[in-house]
Amino acid sequence: MMAASLLRRDKKATAARLMADLNRTDNSSGVRQLQELLDAVLNPEKPAADTEALEWCKCLVAGGDGFEEFRATVRSYDNATLCGLVWTANFVAYRCRTCGISPCMSLCAECFNNGDHTGHDFNMFRSQAGGACDCGDGNVMRESGFCRRHRLRTGENVPSIPRDLLMMSEMVLPRFILCIIQYLRDGYVEPDTSTERDLQKVLQQLEPQISFLEELTKMGGAMRTVLTKILTNQQTFKELSMGQEENLYAKKNYDKYLSALKNSGLVSVDEKAQGDVTVGAEGGAGAMALLGTTGPGSPDESSKEDDQDGGQSVGQRKRVKLSSSTKDPCIIESLKHKCFLEELLFWTIKYEFPQKMVTFLLNMLPDQDYKITFTKTFVQHYAFIMKTLMKSHESDTMSNRIVHISVQLFSNEELARHVTEECQLLDIMVTVLLYMMESCLIKSELQDEENSRHVVVNCSEALLKNNTYWPLVSDFINILSHQSVAKKFLEDHSLLMLWMSFVSFFQGMNLNKRELNEHVEFESQTYYAAFAAELEACAQPMWGLLTHCKVKETQEYTKTVVRYCLETLQIWFDAIGFVDEPAPNQVTFHLPLHRYYAMFLSKAVKCQGLDLDSLLPDQEMLMKIMVHPLQIQACLSEIHSNMWVRNGLQIKGQAMTYVQSHFCNSMIDPDIYLLQVCASRLDPDYFISSVFERFKVVDLLTMASQHQNAVLDSEQERPMLEGALTFLVILTSLRIHLGMTDDEILRAEMVSQLCMNDRTHSALLDLIPENPNPKSGIVPGSCSFEDMLSAVADFKAPVFEPGGSMQQGMYTPKAEVWEKEFDPIMVVLRTVYRRDVQSAMDRYSAFLKQFGIHTGNPWPPYKERTPLHPCYKGLIRLLHCKTLHIVIFTLLYKIWMDHPNMSEHVLCMVLYLIELGLDNQVQDNKEDEEPCIEEHCHDSWFPGTNLLSNLHHVINFVRVRVPETAPEVKREAPPSTSTEASSYGQNLREAQVFSLVAERRRKFQEIINRSSTEAAQVVRPKSSSTRWVPPGTPPQLVTEILEIRESMLSLLIKLHQKLSSKHNSLSASWLEDMDTSRHAHGDGITAIERILTKAATRSCQIKRSIQDICGKVCPPVPPKKNSPTDKKAMDKEERRLRARERQQKLLAEFASRQKSFMETAMDVESPDTEAAMDLGASEMMESEVLYDCVICGQSGPSTEDRPTGLVVLLQASSVLGHRSKNKEPKNLPTSDEEHIYPADTCGVAHDVRLTLMQQFFKDSSCLQSVSIGWDGGVYVQTCGHTLHIDCHKSYMESLRNDQVLQGFSVDKGEFTCPLCRQFANSVLPCRPGRGTEAGAWHTHTNKKACLLVKEVEDLQEKLGLFPTESNLSKEMELVIKDIKNTTQKKYMDYGKNPGSPDNDFLFMYSVARTNLELELVHRGGNLCSGGASAAAKRSCLNQLFHVLAMHMRLYSIDSAYNPWTKLTQVAQNKEADGFDEERPEVPMLFRDVPSLLIIFVLTMPQPLRKEHFTCVVRMLYNLQFTQALTALSTRFSSEERQAWSNSGALKKNAANSEKSFETLLSHVISELSQDKSVYKVNIEETTMLSSSVWSPQSIEFSLQQFCLPFLRLSCLLQHHLYGDNLTGCLAEEEFSSLAVCLGLQPSALQPSNTVHSASCLEWPVGAFDLVTQWCAEVTGLSQLHAEQSLTLLVQDPQWAAPRLLQLPDNYNIIFQYYHRKACTACKKVPKDPALCLVCGAFVCLKGVCCKQQGICECVLHSQHCGAATGIFLLINASVIIIIRGHRFCLWGSVYLDAHGEEDRDLRRGKPLFLCEERYRVLEQQWVSHTFDHINKRWGPHYNGL
Repeated sequence: MMAASLLRRDKKATAARLMADLNRTDNSSGVRQLQELLDAVLNPEKPAADTEALEWCKCLVAGGDGFEEFRATVRSYDNATLCGLVWTANFVAYRCRTCGISPCMSLCAECFNNGDHTGHDFNMFRSQAGGACDCGDGNVMRESGFCRRHRLRTGENVPSIPRDLLMMSEMVLPRFILCIIQYLRDGYVEPDTSTERDLQKVLQQLEPQISFLEELTKMGGAMRTVLTKILTNQQTFKELSMGQEENLYAKKNYDKYLSALKNSGLVSVDEKAQGDVTVGAEGGAGAMALLGTTGPGSPDESSKEDDQDGGQSVGQRKRVKLSSSTKDPCIIESLKHKCFLEELLFWTIKYEFPQKMVTFLLNMLPDQDYKITFTKTFVQHYAFIMKTLMKSHESDTMSNRIVHISVQLFSNEELARHVTEECQLLDIMVTVLLYMMESCLIKSELQDEENSRHVVVNCSEALLKNNTYWPLVSDFINILSHQSVAKKFLEDHSLLMLWMSFVSFFQGMNLNKRELNEHVEFESQTYYAAFAAELEACAQPMWGLLTHCKVKETQEYTKTVVRYCLETLQIWFDAIGFVDEPAPNQVTFHLPLHRYYAMFLSKAVKCQGLDLDSLLPDQEMLMKIMVHPLQIQACLSEIHSNMWVRNGLQIKGQAMTYVQSHFCNSMIDPDIYLLQVCASRLDPDYFISSVFERFKVVDLLTMASQHQNAVLDSEQERPMLEGALTFLVILTSLRIHLGMTDDEILRAEMVSQLCMNDRTHSALLDLIPENPNPKSGIVPGSCSFEDMLSAVADFKAPVFEPGGSMQQGMYTPKAEVWEKEFDPIMVVLRTVYRRDVQSAMDRYSAFLKQFGIHTGNPWPPYKERTPLHPCYKGLIRLLHCKTLHIVIFTLLYKIWMDHPNMSEHVLCMVLYLIELGLDNQVQDNKEDEEPCIEEHCHDSWFPGTNLLSNLHHVINFVRVRVPETAPEVKREAPPSTSTEASSYGQNLREAQVFSLVAERRRKFQEIINRSSTEAAQVVRPKSSSTRWVPPGTPPQLVTEILEIRESMLSLLIKLHQKLSSKHNSLSASWLEDMDTSRHAHGDGITAIERILTKAATRSCQIKRSIQDICGKVCPPVPPKKNSPTDKKAMDKEERRLRARERQQKLLAEFASRQKSFMETAMDVESPDTEAAMDLGASEMMESEVLYDCVICGQSGPSTEDRPTGLVVLLQASSVLGHRSKNKEPKNLPTSDEEHIYPADTCGVAHDVRLTLMQQFFKDSSCLQSVSIGWDGGVYVQTCGHTLHIDCHKSYMESLRNDQVLQGFSVDKGEFTCPLCRQFANSVLPCRPGRGTEAGAWHTHTNKKACLLVKEVEDLQEKLGLFPTESNLSKEMELVIKDIKNTTQKKYMDYGKNPGSPDNDFLFMYSVARTNLELELVHRGGNLCSGGASAAAKRSCLNQLFHVLAMHMRLYSIDSAYNPWTKLTQVAQNKEADGFDEERPEVPMLFRDVPSLLIIFVLTMPQPLRKEHFTCVVRMLYNLQFTQALTALSTRFSSEERQAWSNSGALKKNAANSEKSFETLLSHVISELSQDKSVYKVNIEETTMLSSSVWSPQSIEFSLQQFCLPFLRLSCLLQHHLYGDNLTGCLAEEEFSSLAVCLGLQPSALQPSNTVHSASCLEWPVGAFDLVTQWCAEVTGLSQLHAEQSLTLLVQDPQWAAPRLLQLPDNYNIIFQYYHRKACTACKKVPKDPALCLVCGAFVCLKGVCCKQQGICECVLHSQHCGAATGIFLLINASVIIIIRGHRFCLWGSVYLDAHGEEDRDLRRGKPLFLCEERYRVLEQQWVSHTFDHINKRWGPHYNGL
């Protein structure tokens, strides 16, 4: 075989030879050879993992070249003008609304950044399902937005590709693709046959092959064209797909494929037509088959109902009867594949859309031919895709992948129209949707449970719960957004009918039944699914269709939809068996059919100029239509009145979702509009009585003071009545669909949201119901959102509150909005939480107070409405109907008479209704104002229907039914009508009866019977006055006649008196002197005056009546039993007043207490003043310091037995270690070129120094020559409160037992201060004794220096007395243990042998050093400000010193090595040093002077006299000064050194030479020059540096700067030990001021004299000798290299303040660099990358990849970099988290958008900018160690961050 020989040869050579053969004119042998070779290579029986085949293919395709070169060559012929980059989920892409034509448009970051989008409305987003870049595609976006690369249309000038380049590809690739397909056929196992499907394994093996295909697609247009040809060529498919005859494997393989096709349940149509339409084995074909059912010869088949028991829990389910909508049998047939592409897609579906395959298929899309074929193929497989999706276990992932593909295809209008016409896309979609929902139908239980024929979806099915239908619906909405497609849909009646039957599946789903007895056991959460389903599957397609029904030309569409809605509604009413009354105690919030009807009606009237009446059904149907929406409104009220409380919280959730911003315009708005339409067309009396009956308050509307209510408890009556009245007000005043323009709607929505609360920009965008198309994000109206916002609101920039809570930028309503536009009705309609209404009212009253408009409690203002659209004029009749007037009259009367269950809100709504009636007069009423002739209305309360004429109509007698016990029951017959009263005589004429129920029934009958005779004049049947009584209650009602003699007007005037609690509050002439302007805002009194004024201006008759009534008005006369009720009312008022006074008193007292507590708590004296000093027996005892224990409240001294302690927080800190020399902060690197080097930080410098010392000197001496604690030092701070240590122990015990979840760990000793709740973790014992003001210790002494030096030496010799064992000493030891446990081991053990006393000693005095240094940092790095700084309040250094001193007294310094002797004496015998065989001690000049100071102070017996302290400081200053000189001398050039040495030497013998820096400098230089080494090193360096010459002034300045840190530290120490004040000064005078303070300088100096640093020196022995000795120690070191000794000599104590990194202004810079950056440790791109803001380290948050010993990288880094304090910026979320020890908290973001808001998780993706103030606050909290106190929400991180 030739192939075999070819296989053995070199691949490249073979490929080149075959290529040459094929290029000959007669290429048959070449073709044959190639085929044979391919047969051998691409043998699908080999395992797929064998990559040999892939290697061959690469070589063959490249035709002998290397594959890489080939790729480059092909790319150079790329003629594509589209980007088409495909990405998967979680990729960061951009969307620009300014450039997009389709709302789904997206761009990759590269195209976005290369295009110009400045000022556009764009955002960055994280892709959910994946997508592709649309750059260059003019169908989806405007050309102006293309990036530079795709704008140039590069494709036009690309040379055409040479034929032979891709020739091999054309031959090899078909075989390669076939091979992949054969593997796929082989690997597929049906889900039923194997329990564990190994589809993933098959896919993994094929990964390299599919990746190869993907690589090919990326070679550009030329290669894609070749692939398209191969994939779509039907001939190739025919030849290859079945395999050759003789090949057995191929045959089996093909059979597998056929059986897979069969099993998909979509069996081809010929088999189908023979048998009856039964459903496939998997319950499959169902609705799918129905499209193909009327095959040849069975014309009526689709009319058969296809009943099928789905085997689900619900028993018999109904299939839908589809009208013979057989569009095209080929929907079913078509799963016969004609080309590779079709089969590839088939397997992609079968394997549930593997990501690689999806990406390959999408990568091909820039090729136009491919795009069209692929779209058709996709549509052809559409039904199959959805079937697979329903069965999939991974439906979420699969949904995302499906949409990833479909959104690319269907967003393009051209393409969508094409497949709609050619492939029946719409039919397929609707049918598949029906098919899908049919799988989960159940019988509806609404209305008539037994006989209902209606089916609804079952919301607890997975299909709905998991939103499995989402991809389908999303595609459907997507294609409906194209006008051409939507028109096709609206023109196709059978499709519309199908769609309506689909919508009716959701009509009445998720029915709630009110629980009357016990609380429901299991609260179902199905309502989420129900609301989502209605919104996504019904409402959004509806909005999509409505967008295309905006103009006159589309009238027909609307008419059709409305017609079908009504038909379907009628079918629905019949199916549920609805007659006229809704079933009690049921409610469903889902009425999509009603809402479709409503929205199309609204559009028809608003945009298309259709006449409303032409679209409305008859009255009877209207009555039915109004029932369910009205039921929902009544139930909302019931739910808020707690009548549904036994149904659990979820029912409240439903009520809230129904009105929530994303749902309201698809739910409550259409419902209310529909009710408005019904109200405008039905009889108003019928409508009003229906409302009160639905709200169950009919029984309450009686003149009697007592009544029985059969359906409500008494506490529910008031809220239900308020609900009914509020609903009527909303109904009659809301104009959203009745004439408002879109701009007015937007404005009203915005105002109502802003009135409830100030809002951020994004919250507002979210709260305004967005109009129609959910994806467009376009807000209605011509006026943009931003313009409207700036018109109604002011921006409040983000501010800081001292507590550290960070505010966002907020918008708040302008004053004129409150004044003119605040609309409480709109607020009530839009509030999800009832408290928001209250919040709006509170804000409104605050505004009125602030502007002095009204000071009391205001009532909701009345707002004028936009005029009604003429179609809806009938709505006004509601306000002018007798029933409403009777209700109003009754309620006014009841309120005036103080009947139970009335409220201010009821009165407010009643007045609102009256005012609405006055403002909206019915036009066609020709009635005169004269009262009409009495005969016509002998039964009726009022003469006519007009509110104006009814207002002043007086009602004399009313007959009521009352319980026998009511006060109205008269015991004897009334005198006027002695006998007739009881037997209803002629009194009928004036005594009015009123029954709403009867009224409504009568009207209903009347409408149904269409009897338009004089039915209205018929006297009411007598029976109507007897109430319906629930069975079982004894009828104990009796009829009484009440004498009323009032009109609505007189009642209003009397209520005015009642409210203003003045008799004759309105004088007869008040109308004349009325000032109407002040009526807009105010309380009930103002409202009544406004109504009376309006009524008087509209009718002279009323004006006369008002004047009459005001003239003769008298206080109200309640029924006969007047005194008790009167008294009761009076008592009630008085009691209320008294209670209020009491409350005020209590509050005032409480406030003053709180104030005094705050004062004491905040001004806790810096505890030093209370610090304790033990004076020894010789002193007389002065008064001891007293401490208050905040737990037991006792006050007393701290004693040995019962010590008191300060509440402290110990924390490890590396803030000092992060200081650098540079004042400017380091920049955060945002490119690969930038880096941060930590070498120049304080911590590193000190580490290097100590390590160097330990190489050469004795360890114990090294450990006293430096301080540690720059990194990981322990910082101690207190809130200043004290407590007994035993009290604290019991407090901790109680915390331990208290299992409430605390943000801290009691086991670790953490607690919060019992008084101020500040976080703490230890208690620092206070020493017994008195304050620091001991005179004797302060006196300045005149002792000679040498004497003091001697005394100090003696004091050091004294061994520390071991304290007696006491509670105090025990506690002190415990605190030391706490301090050691605060930091990590590595920050304590610096010695050669860890744990040695020397090590311990070093750690102890470093704690003191750390705290002093930090206080300096907090004071701004110097002591110029003087006084006690903010930090000093929290300082507890005094107590800390005592504890440390007590501990350090255990170590004595060996006198032989005591540094004090070296400081103050010249050693006598130099030879004696010879016995040191070990390493030498550290020379004095290398030692750290502040460390020595602290060592001396802590090791000498306490308390230290001040004179001794000063002496120590002086001696150390000499050393510090000498060090300054040596450091300075190394910076000179050798010539300068020579010059200074000479000039100084001359002055050596002058008096005072020891105090002049010149002589000392020259001495130092000459001493150090003896051993040339020190100065040798830097000759070449210094010459570069010192171009400037050193003058005496500059030298003096340098010396002072060098000595300042030591002076500051000493001064601070002195301040804490002796309570000396720190005086403020200017920065220039700091040196002299500190020198005076420390007693180095006499204070008498005039400020004019400049202080010379040398003048502060005071030498105990000859200065030159001492200096010589110190220098000799350095020059005598033989084994040190010159460089090293130089490093140790030059210590620069100056450090800049600690700073966080400087961040770039625009967040995008950080994001783009870091979110794709690979982690340095694991080399992967982290899922959650984070940045340390202290050192710039890049770490994986929560990443398992970088875990060490179970600790994640962020926590590790926080321990390493900040000693357990870490500040991290989370790149993908823009937020900062703080890690402190074992806890963490979200700090917030320092990046805000243009509206001053954070964008956590970058959800909105708007550009973010650095907020400098916030960043400063963060830095300040870091430096001051106050994270624990300011941030409140801490939680444990369990090392998982």
